[in-house]
Amino acid sequence: MSTRPYHRVLVLVLDSVGVGALPDASRFGDEGTDTLGHTARAAGGLELPHLGALGLGNIAPVQGVPPADSPRAAHGRLAQRSPGKDTTSGHWELMGLVLQEPFPLFPDGFPEAVIREFCAAAGVEAVLGNRPASGTAILDELGPEHQRTGIPIVYTSGDSVFQIAAHTRVIPLERLYAMCKAARALMDRLGVGRVIARPFEGETGSYRRTYDRHDYSMKPPGATALDLVKAAGMDVVGVGKIHDIFAGQGLTRSCPSRGNADGMMVTAEVLEEVSEGLVFANLIDFDSLFGHRRDPAGYARCLEAFDAALPAVLDRLGSGDLCILTADHGNDPTHLRTTDHTREYVPVLIFDPARTRGAQLGTRDTFADVGATVCAALGAAPTAAGKSLLYAMNDDRENA
Repeated sequence: MSTRPYHRVLVLVLDSVGVGALPDASRFGDEGTDTLGHTARAAGGLELPHLGALGLGNIAPVQGVPPADSPRAAHGRLAQRSPGKDTTSGHWELMGLVLQEPFPLFPDGFPEAVIREFCAAAGVEAVLGNRPASGTAILDELGPEHQRTGIPIVYTSGDSVFQIAAHTRVIPLERLYAMCKAARALMDRLGVGRVIARPFEGETGSYRRTYDRHDYSMKPPGATALDLVKAAGMDVVGVGKIHDIFAGQGLTRSCPSRGNADGMMVTAEVLEEVSEGLVFANLIDFDSLFGHRRDPAGYARCLEAFDAALPAVLDRLGSGDLCILTADHGNDPTHLRTTDHTREYVPVLIFDPARTRGAQLGTRDTFADVGATVCAALGAAPTAAGKSLLYAMNDDRENA
């Protein structure tokens, strides 16, 4: 095998598409969850012919998606080792960085001293909220008061996040972003994973969050596959919120997107421009529009729309390319205990256009196998965690 088996790797993260509760899910209140399986059951079955042909139905039972007799992709599932179920730890682990300690959570809201510091740094007199909440519910509850007073809404969730919501006519985007940057400096001291700008528009009873959301993450505390591929002299292009999740670290270029459909079009365009390196895309709508809103019917439609859009991206791959489809956590839309993410296995499908059949990868013990595979495929230095799955792709036994 040459030092660079592939010229390009495409990683598509189907944000929150988990495939069943991890063994420790009860520690997170998530026992019995299964984002993909429960969504399919609630919808009376899913029509996912392209994902099915790759081998999605060979990973876990999915109503409407039977196991393929000869799946095109290597297929399996990944367990998360990092102690969390959030976007940041999920993506960092996918790229080879496993956290040993969880990000701090704030189930009672942020301490008053922290809020006072934020108000002083952001130039506001007070905040509304300061408690865990559903992002849409808190807008319905506090949006009118926010519009009347101009006071920003601050809230958190089951993730390590400091979220600031503001109506675009009350607090302009640039002002909201400046508030978030001020908060990021404070949150670094607390070790909070992300500060999130949550702009919204509309009127009372019909508020809508916009795609002008922006995440301000902690910098990864170590090298990821992005850094290693970049250090090897290749392009590393992030599509969607990848730049935000990694605080720009390891990227040579960032291409924002406005939801799944736009993200797939942007990804296809990037593949026309990048000749070697990593294209890493996050598709957010599964999570933000349907998982958190506990909308299984919408989640099902979103999965079917992605499946229909998938060929336009895969058709841009050829000899020397590799595509990895996976997820970063679960968000079971039928799990009514909370509106937070769920602690689940995630699928992994590894598609090589030059292969006619994919091997069974079994259950892997870390998301980091994705980053290890990226580095091995592109001839970059290895990640600190994870094992490359390239060898397993050549193994047709039931369990590699």
